[in-house]
Amino acid sequence: MVGMGWFMCMLMMVCVVSCGEAAPGAKFEELYRSSWAMDHCVNDGEVTKLKLDNSSGAGFESRSKYLFGKVSIQIKLVEGDSAGTVTAFYMSSEGSNHNEFDFEFLGNTTGEPYIVQTNVYVNGVGNREQRLNLWFDPTTEFHTYSILWSKRSVVFIVDETPIRVHKNLEDKGIPFAKDQAMGVYSSIWNADDWATQGGLVKTDWSHAPFIASYKDFKIDACEIPTGSDLSKCSGEEQRFWWDEPTVSELSLHQNHQLIWVRANHMIYDYCFDAARFPVTPLECQHHRHL
Repeated sequence: MVGMGWFMCMLMMVCVVSCGEAAPGAKFEELYRSSWAMDHCVNDGEVTKLKLDNSSGAGFESRSKYLFGKVSIQIKLVEGDSAGTVTAFYMSSEGSNHNEFDFEFLGNTTGEPYIVQTNVYVNGVGNREQRLNLWFDPTTEFHTYSILWSKRSVVFIVDETPIRVHKNLEDKGIPFAKDQAMGVYSSIWNADDWATQGGLVKTDWSHAPFIASYKDFKIDACEIPTGSDLSKCSGEEQRFWWDEPTVSELSLHQNHQLIWVRANHMIYDYCFDAARFPVTPLECQHHRHL
């Protein structure tokens, strides 16, 4: 019995470790499909491109929905004068009380830094924006953008550097996104009424088409078949690598990375916007890093 117990323990350890190992990215069509303006979504070998012109933007969506896990895509953003455009990569459930985790890349005039805005919706309520300037030019090479979602937190990651952590604070009476399966999406569209300098800089259509490029598609998450219940992803009967404390909590190095990002690149945090929120949002009073 002791031998069998040791064997089962080792087997569980191997499962937890191996499930979290990096795997080669899938082909676009294996995980995703065009969701609108199909003529503006082009597959070019290993690279998929979304195109925005003055007739339409474009988008794609995952073929399945998921509850917890990690999704990653390598993106090369719109080059040159991208003012007025928004490229988004996000997870979302459906309905008016939906949950959503957003990366939104706000275009800018040539020479100005790209701004990435993150937001979290829980039960249909968002207004949790943070903005930061990226510390590299995201238009010259591909960079990896990831969302790691567990029962403990949602972590936004850029090239394996955490830029935001939204923790589960249900013990403080604050709702957390954990009971709705979510799809994975990306899109590009014209948002020149707000995207660049609050809408002061408009889209210059003479630079169209605006193209965002994607490759190395990865989804390592618990898939929810259509019409299925969520219990198989709850972790009650099966251990998932993203629920391990060493994964769902930031390491000391990752905490230092997050502090560096916030100190050197953050330009807006809703938690400190007294004009919008005269009373500090409750989660802001408890989060150490948001």
